[in-house]
Amino acid sequence: MDTTSAVHLVALPYPGRGHINPMMNLCKLLAMSDESLLITFVVTEEWLGFIGSAPKPPNIRLRSIPNVIPSELVRGDDFAGFIEAVYTKMEAPFERLLEGLEPKVSCIVADTYMPWAVTVGKRWNVAVASLWPMAPSMFSICYHFELLNSKGHFPMYDLSGEIGEERVNYIPGISSIRLADLPYISITDGEAVLGRAREAISFSTESHCLLFNAFYELEKHVIDSLRAKFRIPIYHVGPTIPYMTPPDMPSKAIDHPNGDHFEWLDLQPKGSVLYVSLGSFLSVSAPQMDEIAIGLKASGVRFLWVARGDVARLPEVSRDIGLVVPWCDQLRVLCHSSVGGFLTHCGWNSTMESVYAGVPMLTFPIFWDQIPNAKLIVEDWKIGLQLKKEIGNENLVQGQEIAQTVKRLMDLDGDESRELRRRAREMKESCERAVEKGGSSETNLRAFVKEIVQGQKNQSN
Repeated sequence: MDTTSAVHLVALPYPGRGHINPMMNLCKLLAMSDESLLITFVVTEEWLGFIGSAPKPPNIRLRSIPNVIPSELVRGDDFAGFIEAVYTKMEAPFERLLEGLEPKVSCIVADTYMPWAVTVGKRWNVAVASLWPMAPSMFSICYHFELLNSKGHFPMYDLSGEIGEERVNYIPGISSIRLADLPYISITDGEAVLGRAREAISFSTESHCLLFNAFYELEKHVIDSLRAKFRIPIYHVGPTIPYMTPPDMPSKAIDHPNGDHFEWLDLQPKGSVLYVSLGSFLSVSAPQMDEIAIGLKASGVRFLWVARGDVARLPEVSRDIGLVVPWCDQLRVLCHSSVGGFLTHCGWNSTMESVYAGVPMLTFPIFWDQIPNAKLIVEDWKIGLQLKKEIGNENLVQGQEIAQTVKRLMDLDGDESRELRRRAREMKESCERAVEKGGSSETNLRAFVKEIVQGQKNQSN
């Protein structure tokens, strides 16, 4: 493309798959909405190796900075240390990269967890849009930390028994929530993680605008309450999942060595398969994996389990009724007609993909925002069942309980399951309307692009 007159946007995701994917999907939506945009997507050299060959629009280009942070392959070993490296070591090489970019940068879209990008934007006199990659309600919980803290409700490290059942009903825009459903942080990493999250929220309110990876109808009370509080614009542009590629189109899964799971799905009855995936970052313990395997076998329900590095441990579980694979095209799987449920860790991207596909969920949260996400799924939206009730690896969910809950979700003739599916279909339809032309998310996306373009014109004049 001709870059001389392009409006140049630089995208800076937090270096983790759960953040890079939604940022790239947002950039694809932006690139397709206005061909005059040139988007430079900045990652580490390691991440460039991971995503460099993925298809993208011609007006998105990839650039890298040196690997100044721990590898993606080990970041879960020291979560607090990894965050500290992101906050302290990436700013200087990113700014050096900016110095060599052409044409002049019009706007930086940075993950909220890259708070120093706001400072860089001020030094360069460039507008910074902060992309919050989690639920709007999670943003509100973090933003209102002092309110929770003043009442002795957050952070808390022991939420067992009656303590965890106590309700909080004073967070603006958020329905009554149990203490046990607030974001969980371990005693080991808690203060560091919480401190950096609060810093990120604080910097985001100093940005040019906030972008939420959600559609308005999903959490409208939260979005309205934050709009009333902040002086900066808030755009709800989600879900930033890869829906711009129709799920029935051929994808990379066909060329992947484990792509034959779609042939297996094609042979299964409609709505009969439980899809199981517990995320790409922090996972469950080996004993819990064994209990999940026991529960799936005992349930008698067909399943497709993405177990990544644990596939070799589970050769027997998939005999007769299931399939265990190390990778899949998740959204395409969820949109497959044979999939009728999703056992999930409740990461926000997975939650949004399940909502988009209209698939009810079994919630198995592990950490941080996954816990309040699970509450949204089960209690507020009523499109799922709670499977894991207490957080922490020492709290095993036994195979028998897993089997019973799986059967409840996947009983297509049961009243409970039918109601969950009805509500999931309603949310799917709401999501589809939001991303269609004239929908809430599509309108917000166009408004954001218009603001970037207008800002470029103002700079030129």
